[in-house]
Amino acid sequence: MKTIAILGSTGSIGTQTLEIVRENPDLQVAGLAAGSNVALMEKQAREFKPRLVSMQSESAAKDLAQRLADTDIEVMHGMEGLLRIAQMPEMEMLVTAIVGMIGIRPTIAAIKAHKDIALANKETLVTAGHIIMPLAAREGVAILPVDSEHSAIFQSLQGQKRESVSKLLITASGGPFRGRTRKELEGVQLEDALKHPNWSMGHKITVDSATLVNKGLEVMEARWLFDVGLDDIEVVVHPQSIIHSMVEYADGGIIAQLGMPDMKLPIQYALFYPDRRPMNGKRVNFYELGSITFEKPDVETFTGLKLAMRAAREGGSMPTVFNAANEKAVSLFLQKKIRFLEIMDIIEMCMDAHKRIDEPGVEEILGAEQEAYEHILAKY
Repeated sequence: MKTIAILGSTGSIGTQTLEIVRENPDLQVAGLAAGSNVALMEKQAREFKPRLVSMQSESAAKDLAQRLADTDIEVMHGMEGLLRIAQMPEMEMLVTAIVGMIGIRPTIAAIKAHKDIALANKETLVTAGHIIMPLAAREGVAILPVDSEHSAIFQSLQGQKRESVSKLLITASGGPFRGRTRKELEGVQLEDALKHPNWSMGHKITVDSATLVNKGLEVMEARWLFDVGLDDIEVVVHPQSIIHSMVEYADGGIIAQLGMPDMKLPIQYALFYPDRRPMNGKRVNFYELGSITFEKPDVETFTGLKLAMRAAREGGSMPTVFNAANEKAVSLFLQKKIRFLEIMDIIEMCMDAHKRIDEPGVEEILGAEQEAYEHILAKY
């Protein structure tokens, strides 16, 4: 029996993780945390019977507590609830499927409590990789990637010597606007940006895919996860999303991980690593597929990737500003308060205004996040 807890249980990754729990009786859930979806959290709590659940706001927690009054489930809220769940004694692995930099503190707390991390919260490594990875190494904690691309790289590294790695090749679908010019992007609507050609994901990550910001975040995350230089990571547009990423070795050989675009595979691999278990679902049919293609990313049209590489090279607190500015800009876009191309304009504006801090601590990281938010709110 393996006991897990999930931060972000009502989101895309969280609900798919619970589908895997449903299909594997030797998995049990100790804790669940979510944002504001009280109705779904109630259903999850009644089905999986965790000891502790947490909502983001006090009002949502009070509503949930009333709904669960006939159970023994404890209900908490806010950061206090996230930290409690992250350190539950009976829990062995924390699935960090929560969106945003709110995941940093619980991840650190879980590592210090010697809990393995199934990492889906990329912001944690993007902004605090210099803190998280050394801490995990000191505590002997495994950081197992859930993101499809990073899981593919992780799988492609199995059985190989790390010093023989030449390059990481991160694939990108290109998103719903692949091939369009900036002029053609001026009038795109929110509904267009949310129509991802291959993946079913949450709204924020779907928009990030459309701007290529998501790929930039993945490059920054891969740098920390696999301890490689930025010059040894390459983004390749692969519209079919069958090859999830690749590793090139010193002899020129390339090992790739392929599969249908289904997040349940990397989630399950992280939960049961190093074992592989049967999983239902559609399999790749190469006869139907016919061909797979590759392109160079258009970083002049989709400047999110170019800005991400700039932030990564400048380092320090700049990746935090990049990430925070994107979070706030995407939120404004989802509210239809700004246009699509303004997302990238806002990121660049915040980066240009920021005075970089070298080796920021957690408080400085959160301060840089707040600075970016305030800079945007002053203008929008």
